[in-house]
Amino acid sequence: MSSADRLSDRVAFASGRKKPGRAMMAFADSSGQIFEHPDLEMLGWDGECWRPLEPDELVPLPEGSDLFTLPARKAAGFDSAADEVVVFDEPGTTAVACFIAPAYLRLLLPAYESAEDAPALPLFAYAAVGIRDGELVTATLRVDEDIRQDPFRFDVAEIERRVAARLEALPDNRLIKHLERCALTYHCRAAQNFFLDRFEAPLPAAPTCNALCVGCISFQPKAGDETPSAAHDRIAFAPTPDELAEIALGHIARVGERAVVSFGQGCEGEPLMQGRNLEHTVRKIREVTRQGIVNLNSNASRPDVIARMLDAGLDSLRVSTNSARAEVYAAYYRPTGYTFADVRRSARLVRERGGYVMLNYFVFPGVTDTPAELDALSAWIDEAKIDMVQLRNLNIDPELYLAAVTGVGHVVEPMGLLPWLRELRRRFPALRFGYFNPPRQTMHEAAPALV
Repeated sequence: MSSADRLSDRVAFASGRKKPGRAMMAFADSSGQIFEHPDLEMLGWDGECWRPLEPDELVPLPEGSDLFTLPARKAAGFDSAADEVVVFDEPGTTAVACFIAPAYLRLLLPAYESAEDAPALPLFAYAAVGIRDGELVTATLRVDEDIRQDPFRFDVAEIERRVAARLEALPDNRLIKHLERCALTYHCRAAQNFFLDRFEAPLPAAPTCNALCVGCISFQPKAGDETPSAAHDRIAFAPTPDELAEIALGHIARVGERAVVSFGQGCEGEPLMQGRNLEHTVRKIREVTRQGIVNLNSNASRPDVIARMLDAGLDSLRVSTNSARAEVYAAYYRPTGYTFADVRRSARLVRERGGYVMLNYFVFPGVTDTPAELDALSAWIDEAKIDMVQLRNLNIDPELYLAAVTGVGHVVEPMGLLPWLRELRRRFPALRFGYFNPPRQTMHEAAPALV
């Protein structure tokens, strides 16, 4: 993986291209150099079929995005002269994709054809990418104007200095050492923001989980050609309430009222597995200060634990889900000891108790943007009075995900993510959309018009 900016000297633009203003197919050679095809136009995959892109779907590749080659996968493009789709099977070439910068919603998957022995792709959200008038382009929409994870806003040298100072100040807190690795080895933006004393601080709390998500980024029971490897290691211990509260209170003291501290991170299992620790941590925080937001990112599988956390002072809940339909949820999450009904019960409970309820909604073209999913999501928003839907790209090999949900959630003729979003906004004009957990000051701002 390399950033789009760093790859600029590895992108070759065909001279004499015949179609100015049209997005052309991109592909890579065996060395990883990216080329623009002179005749074949760019296609996207909507989860059901390859198709040309609409003008309102295509934008310049956002700064901070990454480019990938896709091994054992051939790029597909559109031959407008012959009015047909063509798989570009030149020996030694592969399809390419991009991993879009934070705060952007992927609208289309890359169009490619896989070889029978194609290995599973690493756990990233692959998006269509092409070249138009000498510029890399993709199909995306910015869904949150918050700057907190814009990649170019992070000074690595300053982060390293801050990490060293924090380690010296809190030498006995194991969580600081864990967050050091997140910030410097895995380049986690949430951990880096913690050390930079801004925005939201992560509070990873649990080494175990009660789900076995197909695309879990911190744990895969086995990895092979058909199974992806975890993107990073999961936290290996359960921090104590004192360790968690020390991190949270320090962050709130430095950031002030706009601070957010959150249990439930990509480097851990399910925080509710450490329910007593979480309850005691929230209580310790709220005994000292009422400032800031104490948030729980969770699969929301244990309403009883969430009720105790609310008693202690929890402010908000972000429910992670790939679907509003029980069968599609179960096919991906593979829950143990809980059901989707428990997840919905937790959301209702928080709303009834005056808390702020968000969905961490993993969007996937061809599964999310279907009439059945739209109606199910609408019913859930009505039922739980959801405050905000965070539109997140699902990090997974597209074919692996479609295989997991085929028969339960994948239907023909998706409506497209932009029309889907417009209809959801029409049904719920006050519903907030975004990508990040908001501070208290912006929780109830008017919903922005994304589309």
